[in-house]
Amino acid sequence: MNLSNCSLPLLGFAAFSGTGKTTLLEVLIPKLVGAGVRIAMVKHAHHEFDVDKPGKDSYRLRKAGASQMLISSRNRHALMTETPEEETSLNQLLGRLDQTRADLVLVEGFKREAFPKIELNRHALEKPWLHHEDKNIIAIACDSAPETALPVLDINDVSAITAFIIRWMEGHKAQTATCDSLSPTMLSVDAGREKILNAISEPSIAQSLSLESLHHCVLAEPVIAPVNVPSSTNSAMDGYAIRSDDTSRDSYQLIAEVFAGHGYDKSIKAGECVRIMTGAPVPELADTVIMREQAQDVNGTITFDTRKGAIRPGQNVRQAGEDLRKGSVVFDKGTRIGAAELGMLASLGLAKAECYRPLRVAIFSTGDEVQAPGSAPNAHCIYDANRYTLRAMLTQLGCELLDLGIIEDSEEALTSTLTNAIKNADLVISSGGVSVGDADYIKTVLSQMGDINFWRVNMRPGRPLAFGKLRDVPFFGLPGNPVAVMVTFLQFVEPAIRKMQGDKFWQPERLSAISQERIRSRLGRSEYTRGIYSVGANGQMEVRSTGSQGSGILRSMSEANCLIEVSPEVECAEVGDRVTVIPLASRL
Repeated sequence: MNLSNCSLPLLGFAAFSGTGKTTLLEVLIPKLVGAGVRIAMVKHAHHEFDVDKPGKDSYRLRKAGASQMLISSRNRHALMTETPEEETSLNQLLGRLDQTRADLVLVEGFKREAFPKIELNRHALEKPWLHHEDKNIIAIACDSAPETALPVLDINDVSAITAFIIRWMEGHKAQTATCDSLSPTMLSVDAGREKILNAISEPSIAQSLSLESLHHCVLAEPVIAPVNVPSSTNSAMDGYAIRSDDTSRDSYQLIAEVFAGHGYDKSIKAGECVRIMTGAPVPELADTVIMREQAQDVNGTITFDTRKGAIRPGQNVRQAGEDLRKGSVVFDKGTRIGAAELGMLASLGLAKAECYRPLRVAIFSTGDEVQAPGSAPNAHCIYDANRYTLRAMLTQLGCELLDLGIIEDSEEALTSTLTNAIKNADLVISSGGVSVGDADYIKTVLSQMGDINFWRVNMRPGRPLAFGKLRDVPFFGLPGNPVAVMVTFLQFVEPAIRKMQGDKFWQPERLSAISQERIRSRLGRSEYTRGIYSVGANGQMEVRSTGSQGSGILRSMSEANCLIEVSPEVECAEVGDRVTVIPLASRL
């Protein structure tokens, strides 16, 4: 049978009735989903069935003669098709699946058709073996010891069966796999980020820091205003202060001048005014300021030209506590301190604040082919760019750095490096071979020291991402290609760091723009193209790429001011399509 309608790995379960296929699938599917595999299921029923309910509108319309009934709600939709002439084939059924939403198709039934299957057998049922006749069986899950060259799994060990299926999926497209190939076990960007954030803890250790040390830090306690801002009712401009119940007079007698930092301790009487400067406190009973451009002074007698502006009671005066009242919340817990926040704290007279301890991050590069900048170039080697881009991005986030340099490809060197890192850092980041995990010793060291998962994330650029814990310290293994390092950092590492720092209010900036060129993509994959956005002649935001988009082309990243995100639901962004733009100015 030619199952041409399925581009995904397809795996069935062959067994006699009573073996427990459905029971096994009930516990197997959650294990696979937990490993990041999206499942599509096809089940064959030998008996008559109806998923609809008598009395429901859809049921009544089908019975009225609709041969196809498509019903949809907020959370799901279902297509019911009447097939009285002949049963729909497996190939036809596969063609009706949305294969962009799955990584693996599991099949229960159709055991006589030609596609890969795992045979299930329980000794107590005394049923004959199926693999002697069915050459499509790739493994046997049973509770006995059959004589066969096929892999034999314990039918009661669901974890072992899950691991076998994932390994089989990895090898399913091995002959055609490339760095950009869709892997059958790929996670979506959103799913990968969610898994990471769920594994990351928020900070708990706080310390009191001076203003000079607060930049980039995150508040561990809310800041409460100790004074009013402004501290007194004051003038919003240079001019003349009068009483609001005395605005209709033709002229006023100038009795004093009040400069910022000084005051006038007497009350203003009717017919009097004071010359006042911006920020100076208005005298008692004075509550209206006329700008000096409207005033004319003749030997201390002040008149105002109302043709240049009407006089309104209370104008040009800032009330005490207008910006902030004493006792009010200035900044909430979880606020990151930038330049504006520092200025506000200083304006309140605060010399320090309670913040979470700055995050200490250890970084290193791996690979015998990587050499330090400044050294004489060696044949077949590349200079280490990744560590310096990581240093810059981590500094931008206010992290303290522990730079461990370039680590040679050996088990001893990696073990020593990681041991040192987890003793002294809150987070460990590597770039290069450790993220790919191709070398056995790397996987061995990481498995000995912690629990690390190697994920294929469905994005471009981006290659396998390693994430987990080395004892209690989070670990990221990033790709080796420089652009892929930066994009995966922005998508996965930065959100994790911000959560570890206690930054509660950050959201990555996302804009919408019109594409000025065709942006290549692939259904089911998140595409991140380096781009340049600007405002066009018509006032609309426009975006174009920076040119060649190879993962190792750093020039395309240095020329970019944004990433152009094409979602997995879009096959390709055409000229004139609206795309999502992620600005880079504040993040690189």
